[in-house]
Amino acid sequence: MPIFSRRVRATAIVASLAAATLLTGCTGVVQETVERGVGDAVEDATGGRVELSGELPADFPASVPIIDGSIELAGGAAGAEGWVVVLSSEAADPLGDARAQVQGAGFREDPSMAQATAAGSVYTDGELLVILAGEGGTVTYTVTPAP
Repeated sequence: MPIFSRRVRATAIVASLAAATLLTGCTGVVQETVERGVGDAVEDATGGRVELSGELPADFPASVPIIDGSIELAGGAAGAEGWVVVLSSEAADPLGDARAQVQGAGFREDPSMAQATAAGSVYTDGELLVILAGEGGTVTYTVTPAP
């Protein structure tokens, strides 16, 4: 699948996850309904599984470090299309920490991709693309196979 199509799909996933994050103030049946709806939407969009349980997908690549924090939403399509992880952290600069960890794991920033993903930083190790975006205490990791 072309990289543009993956990005469109990743953007849709992130938008769905962000909408769910905004609704985290809901409780009980309403929250369960929202989570189920978001999970179904992400699964339909990716053909994969979404985890709302605070855990990484079992097939999430071990080569991509994740900062300490609470995983709010995570999903993937068995590696074929990639993974999205949204977490919250109480660190002073969680996005900066995520960037440092990804670079420390051998990923290099890919400025040629920066214009296509104005909302985040793009890193690659030749096998995977990692797009990091964040605001405040929330960091979103979008990981796809490299083109």
